[in-house]
Amino acid sequence: MDNNTVTNMMAQYDNLIEKSQALFVPVLLLFCRLWVAWVFFNSGLTKIATWDSTLYLFELEYQVPLLPWELAAYMGTAAELILPVFLAIGLLTRPMSAVLFVFNIIAVVSYPVLWAQGFYDHQLWGLMILIVIVWGAGPFSLDRMLKSQFRG
Repeated sequence: MDNNTVTNMMAQYDNLIEKSQALFVPVLLLFCRLWVAWVFFNSGLTKIATWDSTLYLFELEYQVPLLPWELAAYMGTAAELILPVFLAIGLLTRPMSAVLFVFNIIAVVSYPVLWAQGFYDHQLWGLMILIVIVWGAGPFSLDRMLKSQFRG
């Protein structure tokens, strides 16, 4: 094999990878946004459906730092109902994802039971949120639509 053949094969390989990424990365970003949004939004719905239990957990089980338990209950539930909507539609995605990333960390720190039962789930969700923070919402988002609208 001569040098030109190897160079051509490498160029074809690189071209194939670029085309694959052009399809895969936007789908991955959408998947991460929708998965995390679904998880946290459903958690918020559970909290409002069983509000007495939610208040009980925040008062006696969760150990939210710096906030009174009642304020933490309202703020935590609001975060789980509002942030996922922004994430799902891809609006203000990076800042909302950053807040959700911190919220996810606080959830793990505040509820020691998660270390035994749900820590790996929270790690996965944290990684998915981090992917969105780093790469943005992708082309299937209101962020991208608004960006192109105001540029054009």
